[in-house]
Amino acid sequence: MAKSPDKFQIIYRGETLTFYKPGEWVFFQRAKENGGGYWLGKTFDFVFMLEIPHPVSIVQGMKFMSEQETLTTVKPDTVEDFRLE
Repeated sequence: MAKSPDKFQIIYRGETLTFYKPGEWVFFQRAKENGGGYWLGKTFDFVFMLEIPHPVSIVQGMKFMSEQETLTTVKPDTVEDFRLE
């Protein structure tokens, strides 16, 4: 579940995102008056894509990122691997 800090950025209230890498994960902190938490998404040229449609904690976001990474690294079965049991 641990994600290295260079894989994502945390932008706190009152700060701005000054540099990004396309496809990088970013947490944006919400105001406490609005319920707190963080918006989690990915940065691309000219767009920020929310990955979760509701605010999350840092731990929830890291778990989500870990699950997404696992989904993209799983090698699909090939025809040669197929067998009936």
